Amino acid sequence: MEYGDIYLQAQRNKYDCLLFDLDDTLYPLSSGLAKACRNNIEDYMVEKLGIEKNKIADLGNLLYKNYGTTMAGLRAIGYDFDYDEYHSFVHGRLPYENLKPDPVLRSLLLSLPIRKVIFTNADKVHAAKALSRLGLEDCFEGVICFETLNPSHKSTVSDDEDDIAFVRLTANTATATTTTSSTEIFDIIGHFSQPNAGTALPKTPIVCKPSEAAIERALRIANINPQRTLFFEDSARNIQSGKRVGLHTVLVGTSQRIKGADFALESIHNMREALPELWEGDKKSEVGYAGQVAVETPVTA
Repeated sequence: MEYGDIYLQAQRNKYDCLLFDLDDTLYPLSSGLAKACRNNIEDYMVEKLGIEKNKIADLGNLLYKNYGTTMAGLRAIGYDFDYDEYHSFVHGRLPYENLKPDPVLRSLLLSLPIRKVIFTNADKVHAAKALSRLGLEDCFEGVICFETLNPSHKSTVSDDEDDIAFVRLTANTATATTTTSSTEIFDIIGHFSQPNAGTALPKTPIVCKPSEAAIERALRIANINPQRTLFFEDSARNIQSGKRVGLHTVLVGTSQRIKGADFALESIHNMREALPELWEGDKKSEVGYAGQVAVETPVTA
């Protein structure tokens, strides 16, 4: 065997799982879904939570920055709402028609004889719709989504930002919440307007990226070894968290590599050019998964 063949074989054996973010990773930011989602979140904050419109921009930025998602931040500072209702409102009016079947990406994914899993902060309904629109619903073993990391009737506030824990509530307390009433909302804007604002903030009951604890939990649920996994993401924060838990990382959406990213791709379509070792020397056979992608039972390990 030639030295080059030995090297390629070693590289192929380096990974046994490819972990993909969904939104703005498997399809481009130019699709407009991210902007529409942001607008819908702001509308929800005004229409459903009664937040003053002139506070939305500053509040949304602070919540996203400090909690990973606006939803997680809203729950942390004291707003109580139904998760399914929130997701339905925020994702229900997205322009899914902007997502078109992507036969090129489908071919790339099916030609990879490596385990492939989706890892998204979004809910399972959105994941299923997006993957279906892209024609990729049978390209992945399963989906790690909001419901995977936040099972129903589990909601206790974390004592440690990096160790978000949940306990199962009994049947007669399943509807209980851990937030304060709407009259006791934590003023996060006021908190950060103080010249010597401390870092102590309310904890969120929601588990999501970029929390390292959320990524580690996802890996455990899906039985994924981070040392043998490539993690594809468009978010710099998520990439850096993934790197800290031991994942090999691929930043998608730019060719400029950042701290924490092992690779950078302008587009997910550049996978073969950037990572030829995943294909080199392997038999040209398509590897798919039977039936629909497992979103109802989010991951079948």
